[in-house]
Amino acid sequence: MLQPKREKFTKNFRGRRRGTALRGSSISFGDFGLKAMEVAWVSAAQIEAARKAISHHLKRGGKVWIRIFPDKPISGRAAGKRMGGGKGDVEKHVAVVKPGRILFEVAGASKEIVKEAFLRAAAKLPIATKMVEK
Repeated sequence: MLQPKREKFTKNFRGRRRGTALRGSSISFGDFGLKAMEVAWVSAAQIEAARKAISHHLKRGGKVWIRIFPDKPISGRAAGKRMGGGKGDVEKHVAVVKPGRILFEVAGASKEIVKEAFLRAAAKLPIATKMVEK
């Protein structure tokens, strides 16, 4: 699963999830892209599941680029824990995704195959997406 090799700070604040993506909103590498339409935290497990769905459907017929990286640590506490005692340990890493961000790119496959692959990948993600072409 994707996560940073090292971090300057092990625990982050939650932050604000507003606005649209300034960077990463255009196709750079492939011919087709999967674009986010909502704001969300996409976990490393969800990114990996979507990547597997795309590459499995392409059957080695194209190249896949992952355009997001889960670099935000999310901490959590046990449900029955009482208040106090500090911030919990890091449970997972997420990527902050804003509307307009390209999540995945594909090249070297036909439009129909890529469309079906992106539909399968979108089912694994917690946000609404759409397919875009170069």
